[in-house]
Amino acid sequence: MTKSNKEDARSGNRMDRFQQGIQKRTLRAKKKVQSITKEDVKSYLLRNFFVLFTVIAVIAGVILGFSLRSYRLNYREVKYFSFPGELLMRMLQMLVLPLIVSSLVTGVAALDSKASGKMGLRAVIYYMSTTIIAVLIGIIMVVIIHPGKGSKEKMHREGKIVRVTAADAFLDLIRNMFPPNLVEACFKQFKTNYEERIPTSVPVESNETSVFAAIINNVSEAMGNLTQLKKEMIPVPGAVNGVNALGLVVFSISFGLVIGNMKEQGRALRDFFDSLNEAIMRLVALIMWYAPLGIMFLIAGKIVEMEDMGVIGGQLAMYTITVIIGLLIHAIVVLPLLYFLITRKNPWVFIGGLIQALITALGTSSSSATLPITFKCLEENNGVDKRITRFVLPVGATINMDGTALYEALAAIFIAQVNNMDLNFGQIITISITATAASIGAAGIPQAGLVTMVIVLTSVGLPTDDITLIIAVDWFLDRLRTTTNVLGDSIGAGIVEHLSRHELRSKDAEMGNSVIEENEMKKPYQLISQENENEKPLDSETKM
Repeated sequence: MTKSNKEDARSGNRMDRFQQGIQKRTLRAKKKVQSITKEDVKSYLLRNFFVLFTVIAVIAGVILGFSLRSYRLNYREVKYFSFPGELLMRMLQMLVLPLIVSSLVTGVAALDSKASGKMGLRAVIYYMSTTIIAVLIGIIMVVIIHPGKGSKEKMHREGKIVRVTAADAFLDLIRNMFPPNLVEACFKQFKTNYEERIPTSVPVESNETSVFAAIINNVSEAMGNLTQLKKEMIPVPGAVNGVNALGLVVFSISFGLVIGNMKEQGRALRDFFDSLNEAIMRLVALIMWYAPLGIMFLIAGKIVEMEDMGVIGGQLAMYTITVIIGLLIHAIVVLPLLYFLITRKNPWVFIGGLIQALITALGTSSSSATLPITFKCLEENNGVDKRITRFVLPVGATINMDGTALYEALAAIFIAQVNNMDLNFGQIITISITATAASIGAAGIPQAGLVTMVIVLTSVGLPTDDITLIIAVDWFLDRLRTTTNVLGDSIGAGIVEHLSRHELRSKDAEMGNSVIEENEMKKPYQLISQENENEKPLDSETKM
């Protein structure tokens, strides 16, 4: 038998084995399908009731929104119509503050400083890696598709943009990390404002002439100088309404570390925050019954409120498609691939357990408001350790914004293309670094990316007024990038849990040993009490 015949025989055997494997799998699948009963279908529908109900609500919201557009509702009518959705947002936002504080304090306190330090390092490496990848995807997509080809004169502008310098924005980010008043941090964030002021002091030259002549000269000189003076924009301290999540995260992590190191002395505080966290999660379970209805009206209200689709020209349509493709590549390819390569588990089973959180993110357009639902999905559906979710999710919802980083880098280069500006390699690198840093400071609220977009444009000298060109489609893209942000946070929790499994097991073993030691300590007392109980009837007999 020649060498070529042997190779043919081997390849034939492989093909036979492959076909047999396919046939076996097909038979197994048929048997499974045939063995499905009505009870199985009922149990499946009951298990996934909330998910199915939420998906139906989204579809109904889209249909309802487009069907009502023909009635041309005014602003007041739209607000009345969207009221059930507004209630959902208020309910979720009500739980965000106590949930962030309680979950972080208990999550960090449950681990020692060494374990939480390792976990935090892994989480930060994951956040930075995925954000950089997202920025690179955005840059590659906008350079390849080139959606900004044409002129901006024909494009529709909408809204106004508040200017802010990049330096002040980053200083505000650091200031918000250390709030001087924790109570104020619950409802306000620090933000630099700008005022136009004329310098009050005017330089006056000394003159040794008479007093009267000196006054005349000084007044005339001052009047001449005042006519030439220009108003200066002076930065002044200010504040905006909204939870300072970053400051609360920093405080809660520090507070949790201190409680964890206090050992027995900190048990009462740890139990308090643990009970608070459990109570909040039970409230979340109640709100989940109302969530599908609220999501339906949120989506329908936004579609009714949407401007005429005719204002979206070719350039803006291409820009929208480019952003969607970039977000899909990151959400469907990059994040699942990262999860599979690190954990060696099926990412789609994990993502399947997050559907309700992702749909809530799509409806609310806020990663912070979605946080309570994300906790519920990860802990109950995917079985992620509570010590991981309590630590990773609040931090991720605050600083990990993959979708926002991708969008900002892409939008900045799109605006450059619209202005026919050719960016060099250095400017693209500047955009990527600034977009990564700016996404960390983006608040987890609707359309927060537009605020941080100013920083990215300023870094390479692009006109900030051109942000008004993309506002018309931002409400829709904001929902997609929020969904990507929530998916990135959730997959991060799964990856950090897998990498931290040894620390968690060792901590569980320590807890188990401490419980055994407590029981061993109690045994002598239990034996003595048993002996006393046994002696009591004997004493009574002797008395008889």
